[in-house]
Amino acid sequence: MEYYAVIDTNVLLSALLSKNENSATVRVIDSVFEGKIIPLYHQDILSEYDEVLHREKFHLHENRIRTVLDAVRQYGVEVFPQSTGAVLIDMNDLIFYEVAMEKRDDDAYLVTGNQKHYPFRDFIITPVEMMAIIETTVEN
Repeated sequence: MEYYAVIDTNVLLSALLSKNENSATVRVIDSVFEGKIIPLYHQDILSEYDEVLHREKFHLHENRIRTVLDAVRQYGVEVFPQSTGAVLIDMNDLIFYEVAMEKRDDDAYLVTGNQKHYPFRDFIITPVEMMAIIETTVEN
Protein backbone atom coordinates (compact mmCIF):
# COMPACT_ATOMS: atom_id res chain seq x y z
CA MET A 1 0.00 0.00 0.00
CA GLU A 2 1.13 3.55 -0.71
CA TYR A 3 0.67 6.56 1.54
CA TYR A 4 0.69 10.21 0.59
CA ALA A 5 2.70 12.30 3.02
CA VAL A 6 4.08 15.77 3.36
CA ILE A 7 7.46 15.32 5.02
CA ASP A 8 8.46 18.20 7.26
CA THR A 9 11.98 19.55 6.84
CA ASN A 10 12.95 18.46 10.36
CA VAL A 11 12.29 14.84 9.39
CA LEU A 12 14.54 15.04 6.33
CA LEU A 13 17.26 16.77 8.31
CA SER A 14 17.08 14.27 11.16
CA ALA A 15 17.27 11.37 8.71
CA LEU A 16 20.32 12.80 6.96
CA LEU A 17 22.08 13.51 10.25
CA SER A 18 21.19 10.20 11.87
CA LYS A 19 23.83 7.58 12.56
CA ASN A 20 21.06 5.05 13.26
CA GLU A 21 19.78 3.43 10.08
CA ASN A 22 16.79 2.07 12.02
CA SER A 23 15.63 5.44 13.30
CA ALA A 24 12.07 6.34 12.34
CA THR A 25 13.22 9.37 10.34
CA VAL A 26 15.60 7.26 8.25
CA ARG A 27 12.90 4.65 7.74
CA VAL A 28 10.48 7.34 6.53
CA ILE A 29 12.98 8.43 3.87
CA ASP A 30 13.72 4.80 2.99
CA SER A 31 9.97 4.33 2.52
CA VAL A 32 10.00 7.04 -0.15
CA PHE A 33 12.69 5.14 -2.07
CA GLU A 34 10.75 1.88 -1.56
CA GLY A 35 7.56 3.40 -2.96
CA LYS A 36 5.62 3.08 0.30
CA ILE A 37 5.42 6.84 0.84
CA ILE A 38 4.59 9.20 -2.00
CA PRO A 39 5.89 12.59 -0.93
CA LEU A 40 3.66 15.58 -1.50
CA TYR A 41 5.41 18.84 -2.19
CA HIS A 42 5.13 22.39 -3.39
CA GLN A 43 7.95 24.52 -4.75
CA ASP A 44 8.04 26.43 -1.46
CA ILE A 45 8.64 23.16 0.39
CA LEU A 46 11.45 22.19 -1.99
CA SER A 47 12.99 25.63 -1.49
CA GLU A 48 12.92 25.22 2.29
CA TYR A 49 14.43 21.74 2.07
CA ASP A 50 17.20 23.08 -0.15
CA GLU A 51 17.95 26.08 2.08
CA VAL A 52 17.93 24.20 5.39
CA LEU A 53 19.85 21.14 4.21
CA HIS A 54 22.58 23.38 2.75
CA ARG A 55 23.23 25.20 6.03
CA GLU A 56 26.93 24.90 6.76
CA LYS A 57 26.39 23.94 10.40
CA PHE A 58 24.96 20.57 9.31
CA HIS A 59 27.94 19.57 7.13
CA LEU A 60 25.80 17.54 4.75
CA HIS A 61 27.38 16.35 1.53
CA GLU A 62 25.90 17.78 -1.64
CA ASN A 63 25.34 14.34 -3.19
CA ARG A 64 23.22 13.22 -0.19
CA ILE A 65 21.14 16.40 -0.36
CA ARG A 66 20.65 16.05 -4.12
CA THR A 67 19.67 12.39 -3.80
CA VAL A 68 16.90 13.21 -1.32
CA LEU A 69 15.64 16.29 -3.16
CA ASP A 70 15.65 14.43 -6.48
CA ALA A 71 13.72 11.55 -4.90
CA VAL A 72 11.03 13.92 -3.63
CA ARG A 73 10.63 15.32 -7.14
CA GLN A 74 10.87 11.95 -8.90
CA TYR A 75 8.59 9.91 -6.64
CA GLY A 76 6.44 12.73 -5.32
CA VAL A 77 3.40 14.67 -6.41
CA GLU A 78 3.43 18.43 -6.69
CA VAL A 79 0.43 20.03 -5.00
CA PHE A 80 -0.96 23.53 -5.45
CA PRO A 81 -3.06 24.02 -2.32
CA GLN A 82 -5.92 26.36 -1.65
CA SER A 83 -5.54 28.70 1.30
CA THR A 84 -6.91 27.21 4.50
CA GLY A 85 -6.86 30.45 6.45
CA ALA A 86 -5.08 28.60 9.25
CA VAL A 87 -2.86 30.54 11.63
CA LEU A 88 0.09 28.51 12.88
CA ILE A 89 2.69 29.15 15.58
CA ASP A 90 5.32 29.31 12.84
CA MET A 91 3.70 30.60 9.66
CA ASN A 92 6.63 29.21 7.65
CA ASP A 93 5.04 25.81 8.30
CA LEU A 94 1.75 26.82 6.67
CA ILE A 95 2.66 25.45 3.22
CA PHE A 96 3.29 21.98 4.71
CA TYR A 97 -0.09 22.05 6.43
CA GLU A 98 -1.94 23.36 3.38
CA VAL A 99 -0.41 20.77 1.04
CA ALA A 100 -1.50 18.00 3.40
CA MET A 101 -4.98 19.53 3.70
CA GLU A 102 -5.31 19.74 -0.08
CA LYS A 103 -4.78 15.97 -0.35
CA ARG A 104 -6.85 14.88 2.67
CA ASP A 105 -9.32 13.21 0.29
CA ASP A 106 -6.40 10.88 -0.50
CA ASP A 107 -5.75 10.30 3.23
CA ALA A 108 -2.54 12.33 3.15
CA TYR A 109 -0.42 12.67 6.27
CA LEU A 110 1.88 15.39 7.51
CA VAL A 111 4.93 13.74 9.06
CA THR A 112 6.76 16.00 11.49
CA GLY A 113 8.95 15.99 14.54
CA ASN A 114 7.34 19.27 15.61
CA GLN A 115 3.68 18.46 16.14
CA LYS A 116 3.35 21.44 18.47
CA HIS A 117 3.83 23.73 15.44
CA TYR A 118 0.56 22.49 13.97
CA PRO A 119 -3.06 22.21 15.11
CA PHE A 120 -3.98 18.92 16.75
CA ARG A 121 -5.24 16.78 13.86
CA ASP A 122 -5.15 13.00 13.48
CA PHE A 123 -3.28 13.19 10.16
CA ILE A 124 -0.37 15.19 11.64
CA ILE A 125 1.88 12.44 12.89
CA THR A 126 5.43 11.67 13.97
CA PRO A 127 7.84 9.53 11.97
CA VAL A 128 7.33 6.72 14.52
CA GLU A 129 3.56 6.89 13.97
CA MET A 130 4.01 6.90 10.17
CA MET A 131 6.15 3.78 10.34
CA ALA A 132 3.63 2.08 12.63
CA ILE A 133 0.87 2.77 10.08
CA ILE A 134 2.97 1.34 7.26
CA GLU A 135 4.03 -1.70 9.27
CA THR A 136 0.49 -2.42 10.48
CA THR A 137 -0.79 -2.38 6.91
CA VAL A 138 2.00 -4.68 5.73
CA GLU A 139 1.21 -7.18 8.49
CA ASN A 140 -2.52 -7.30 7.68
